[in-house]
Amino acid sequence: MSYMLLLPVLLTLSTAGCGTFMAHRLVQAPNTYPDWFAPEAPVLLGFSPKFLTNFPQQFVEVGPPDAKLCYRIIGPADYHLKVSSTNWLKHGMTRTEFDFHADVPGQTNLWTSTPRGTVILLHGYGLAQFSMAPWALRLAEEGWRCVLVDLRGHGKSTGRQIYYGLQEVHDLGQLLDQLERDGNLKKPVAAMGESYGAVMALRWKMVDPRVGPVVAIAPYASLSNAVMNLRQEYADWMPKTILRAGLNQLPVVLGTTAGELDTTSALNKYPICALFVAGGKDKIMPEADVEQLRNMAAPGSELLVLPDATHETVTYYLADLMPPVLAWLTDKSRSK
Repeated sequence: MSYMLLLPVLLTLSTAGCGTFMAHRLVQAPNTYPDWFAPEAPVLLGFSPKFLTNFPQQFVEVGPPDAKLCYRIIGPADYHLKVSSTNWLKHGMTRTEFDFHADVPGQTNLWTSTPRGTVILLHGYGLAQFSMAPWALRLAEEGWRCVLVDLRGHGKSTGRQIYYGLQEVHDLGQLLDQLERDGNLKKPVAAMGESYGAVMALRWKMVDPRVGPVVAIAPYASLSNAVMNLRQEYADWMPKTILRAGLNQLPVVLGTTAGELDTTSALNKYPICALFVAGGKDKIMPEADVEQLRNMAAPGSELLVLPDATHETVTYYLADLMPPVLAWLTDKSRSK
């Protein structure tokens, strides 16, 4: 699900002949594309994003380049979150709906006044904070103060373009500064993300010593491979050469090198410790790629594989993921 909204970019690229033009489309803020341009997602979340209005939205100015990040704080409480799922076939493709039912606002619990710590939850490409809201409610039930944030160029956050982590990690550091100024930062601080957001979490820990435990769900090892896998899975009608032209120019547009955009290169320089999660049926970020990242990470890193999960569904296997994720977050040795 995390990369489904990249398809409008691919559609645009297919009509262009200039690598530089295509590269600029790859960095264009996803929230600038019209809603009608997005394809039907293979995963549906059975709740209205409007429930988030129970948690006031706030903004923090970040940059340069200047942008405003929208975020919400989900405090510890009993939300009585329940999850169910339904699968069906449509046009030969499997569709899945995850239904979430919760009591919002929640009732106070043991942790409401003394949270265990703070978890920053990071969504996938083209999505927004609502996609990680089920995790915010579930972790908040276990005592964690959770922060849902729209990354630069996503949701209600501003920013003319995205940087695939080169700038976003500094944005997140400034978000932590704001939380601390407001008295809303309870240590330890953890980062948890899916897909694009998982890479942001990994890169953020590499540069910010305040970040402790990291949970990376289906992160990409190579950005180019991830985009090409997406083409193979959802847009195989598009010539590979067209997309590669844009990918080849992407480092130039971002003022960096191709290697700097790959998670493997980042981990090679800064081998941090993390809990990695992979879907056994993930064709966008294959299990082998996530295992490669785990092997490059610092000693103590772990890999959890969900055999039946796809890239679109792996984030929402809450029943399977919650015990190991909670154990990872509460291990004091990882909170340093």
